[in-house]
Amino acid sequence: MDKKIVQKKWTGKRLLLIGFGILILCLIVYQLLFADNRSTLNVNKDRLSIGTVKMGEFKDFIPVTGNVEPGETFYLDAIEGGIIAEIVRESGAIVEKGDTILTLTNSNLQLEVMQRETQLYEQINNLRQTRLLLDQNDLSQQAQLAEIDYQLNLLKPQYIRFKSLFEQKLISEREFEEVRENYEYNVKRKQLTYRSYRNDSVARVFQLRQLANSEARMQRSLDAVGKILNNLTLKASRDGQLATPQLEVGQSVNSGQRLGQIDVMNNYKIRVAIDELYLPRVDLGQKGSFSFSGEDYQLVINKIYPTISNGRFEVDMVFEGESPEGIRRGQTVRIKLELGATEETLLLPVGGFYKDTGGNWAYVINPANKDEAVKQPIRLGRKNIDYYEVLEGLAAGDQVIVSGYENYGDNEKLSLE
Repeated sequence: MDKKIVQKKWTGKRLLLIGFGILILCLIVYQLLFADNRSTLNVNKDRLSIGTVKMGEFKDFIPVTGNVEPGETFYLDAIEGGIIAEIVRESGAIVEKGDTILTLTNSNLQLEVMQRETQLYEQINNLRQTRLLLDQNDLSQQAQLAEIDYQLNLLKPQYIRFKSLFEQKLISEREFEEVRENYEYNVKRKQLTYRSYRNDSVARVFQLRQLANSEARMQRSLDAVGKILNNLTLKASRDGQLATPQLEVGQSVNSGQRLGQIDVMNNYKIRVAIDELYLPRVDLGQKGSFSFSGEDYQLVINKIYPTISNGRFEVDMVFEGESPEGIRRGQTVRIKLELGATEETLLLPVGGFYKDTGGNWAYVINPANKDEAVKQPIRLGRKNIDYYEVLEGLAAGDQVIVSGYENYGDNEKLSLE
């Protein structure tokens, strides 16, 4: 007889299907609630630059370029124009004050000097002739006064005698009047002549003083004219090193033309060009430093040129102490110019990531898994050539990928291989 087959409710196949469904459901729940769904990009660890955040002194400085210049420079300009007749000292020579550098010739100037000297000599002779005439006039008036005194000395006794004889009725009135009129005429003549001599003497003193001053001025002018030809000889005004452009014998030189300069060699300064954005932050006394021949040297700003050209202004920096041995005019040096005081803060090494993130986030190595880096928000402050100032988002010891992020897209996590 037939046997009724009882269907099993929990077969192995059904249990397997149920278990598989539960596993899939758990995976879905895990992915939704617990799994890391962030986008991940695999990168080669060897191609990355990783910087470590540390606590240290932040020096607010900028890198600038300076040119070495002499501490003092004296320019050589041609006072008079002419033709170069002889070059005595070449560019680069060490000269002392008074050394002849070159000589010029100028026949027109020589002729002009001779004419001016002749004119001045004529004017001086005219002044001397005028003074001689004044002296002769003075002597003439003195001679007149002497003649009048002589006449009075003769007439006065005669007048006294004739007056006495007239009073005694021994001579006629006519004879007495002749003597009296002659005597009184000479007395009045003396008064008038003396008054004229006195006025002329006062005017003569003033004229002689003017003549003396005029003659002194003309003599000085004559001396100055005589020295004009000395201007055709160019001499060193200071001790130092001569620097001149290319000059040749026979070359024409204009008046006022710059023929070179003398550099004082016992000290140097550095002329630095700085971006105009930093003008409000640059002041006298600020310091900078640079390395030369393996040693560091300190500089101080002692002069600021406020004129802006092509978006830059210039400052002069001098050495604190002695100038480096072997440094030469025209050399270029890289200087770290300090803009603010040193401050203790968190530091992150400078890298290319900043141009991709603006300093708002960075990939930070997971301390629990060194093979992955996670995007993390941060905030950076000031920057120098070595470090960024960390304001938020990082702690000392954190490791940050500081190389560029241009190939990482929007991935939130990097897998380091």
